Order: sequence, then structure tokens, then C-alpha cells
Amino acid sequence: MRFRLASRAAVVGLAAMLSLAACGGSDPETTAAAAGGDGPEKTTLTIGLLPIPDDAAVYIANEKGFFKEEGLTIKPEVITGGAAAIPGLISGTLDATMTNYVSTFVASEKGNKLKIVTDFYQAGPNVFNLMAAKDSPIASVADLKGKKIAVNTLSNIGTLAVTATLKVNGLTADDVEFVELPFPNMTPALQKGDVDAAWMTEPFLTGAQKEFGAKKIADTMTGPMADFPIAGLAVTADFAEKNPKTVAAIQRALAKAQQLAASDRKVVEQILPSYTKINAETAAVITLGTFPTSINEQRLQRVADLMVEHQYLKSPIDAKTLLVGSDG
Repeated sequence: MRFRLASRAAVVGLAAMLSLAACGGSDPETTAAAAGGDGPEKTTLTIGLLPIPDDAAVYIANEKGFFKEEGLTIKPEVITGGAAAIPGLISGTLDATMTNYVSTFVASEKGNKLKIVTDFYQAGPNVFNLMAAKDSPIASVADLKGKKIAVNTLSNIGTLAVTATLKVNGLTADDVEFVELPFPNMTPALQKGDVDAAWMTEPFLTGAQKEFGAKKIADTMTGPMADFPIAGLAVTADFAEKNPKTVAAIQRALAKAQQLAASDRKVVEQILPSYTKINAETAAVITLGTFPTSINEQRLQRVADLMVEHQYLKSPIDAKTLLVGSDG
């Protein structure tokens, strides 16, 4: 499998500047636990987020006041992907981060003890597609042999999804070159010919199609990847152990938001323009995956098992050990 690291340009999006709910007037590090004993141990949290639909629940929870009800102030920090955010989580510059499960399991095997707080997103048809420029000679997956494919971060859900898609079509990861690019940079890279194809998700998929005529080569979430678990919110095991009330407060706030996202698409449509570069018109037509309302360890085990199959993991991992509350 060949990887090439491209320029990591700053991610463009309003999320970098978005200020999430503040608990008015209080010292950020003054905890409700100290005041009354029942609140969260830490009230101000820096969370790594991407300007894509997967983490809509965080912004919904803010808008609806669910974080504030729990005594929490959330400070977003834009990330390029789960793999890139893990070091910040380990170092403590991030208290929590949105992460794809592939990156989470890879980090776990390397000895980084992480815990999944909540499940964010599950794949659906045409939510994660391989795209090419409109005038590209590439018409099928078979045409990708020897080509450069952009993914948002290396050794993560994107490379796994593409690898699984290549296998179904008689190719392997060694037949292509993966190039790391933030999602917003993929369409320009396709236009300039810097890459031959790109693994894209919303809102970049719809934008690339509507504005530049990009064409679909393959839906990577079919066959073994159908309904695949994509992303969740993670903290370190140490953070979870030292801040159980904070973690529980995050879970309660996000559970309410996930329920809204799962039951009413309009709620998601309305929140997307507040932290992504899409307008309300585009938000109404993009393809969305599923917003799970609970964590299912059997569903997460699919990720670990497929990773073993494609040699992303050297040995099997019990997905249950990564869930908050487990002893693993």
C-alpha cells in the first residue's frame, strides 16, 4: 500500500470560528461538581470536529441548549480527520474528538487507551463515494490501477473503504497511491489533476457535482461496507476515569441531539449551514447516512473484523473494550 502526504492546508469552514454554548459569566474551569457535588468535574471542553454531517449532534445539542442544561461549555477545534486528531487527544490539547472507528482501533492497537462516548454516524447509500473530474477518462474502479486517490487522512475509514471497494473489483491497495488531503481541498485537486480520484462525503460530494460536474466512480459503502459504522466521539480512558460525571453529561446531551437527528431530517438540514460551507438549499438535497441512537458493540465489531481482514490490525480486538464503562 503506497501513501503520499500532500500539503495539509487549513480546513476551510465556519466551524473553526464557531463558538458553542457558553455557561454565561462563570469561570471556564469552575466546576459544578465543586459548587454542588453533582455536576461535571470539568465544564469547559475542547472537542475536535469536522465540518461534515457526521457530527451534527454536537451543534444540535448546542443550539437546543442541551449542553448548557448539563453545565457544559463546548469549544470546537476543526480537525482534518480522526487519525490526525488522536495525537491531540493523547496530549490533552483535545478533551474529546470526533473520530472514525478505523482510526480509533488503530490507535488502540498502538497502546493508546481510548473510550467511545457515543455513536455519531452510520453509512448509507451514496454517502461516501469515489469521485473523478467530469472530463476524466476514469469510468470504473478497474481504471484506478496506478492512480492517485485522495483521502482525508491516511490509514483511516477512507482508505479502508476504498481498499474494500478495490478488492471487490479485483484490485488491491498496492495498485493505487493514497494521497492525504482535507475534504475541502479535494475538488480543486481533482480539477487541477493533482489526484485522479477522491473519496468524498457530504457536503463536498454534492458541491463537487453541482459546481464542477464531478462524476461518481463508485459507492464505497456497499457489499462488506453496507451500513458501516463510521464515526463517534472518543476520549482517553484516563479522561473517562477521572471525569465520569462529565462523560455522562456529554452522553445525555448528545443522546437528545442524536434522537432529534435520527427522527427529523429537517433538524439536520437547519444546523448544517451553521458549521459547514453549504447553504440551506444544498443542505436540503444532500444524501445523509444514519444517526444511531445507541452504541451497538456488535455493529462496531464489524469494523475491527474487517480491519483484521485487510491487515489494518495485526490481531483481533474486542470492540466492547473501547466502550465507556468497560474494563478494557
